[in-house]
Amino acid sequence: MFALAWNGNFTICLHLRGYPNAMAYDPGTLEAALSAAVGSDLALIAELRRAFLESAERQIDLLSRARCDANWTMAALRLKGLCASFGVNNVMNLADEALESAPGDPVILRKISRAIAAIETDAQG
Repeated sequence: MFALAWNGNFTICLHLRGYPNAMAYDPGTLEAALSAAVGSDLALIAELRRAFLESAERQIDLLSRARCDANWTMAALRLKGLCASFGVNNVMNLADEALESAPGDPVILRKISRAIAAIETDAQG
């Protein structure tokens, strides 16, 4: 199978053996993605970062309350889509890991929560 990835300058095609439903994303870090989208408007970057963090925390809350496969999968897919939109690859990969985990898995919930907390800490510091 093939997937398209954006590397900042042009789109490339990757052959992903063994991953028939995989998509490859490479938009860079959250800050780079925000800067590329809005330029040097620091207030707008801060507002978009805050919107990302609020949305991510909402999905983490939904994941933590999910007790069935459908709710767990929906929250994990929403988190993955959000992270793909903002270029947060590490959390997107954790959302993929959540899709493979059982609903309410405390290990993956901690990993995702820590990753989002690290982004929030980086934004404040």
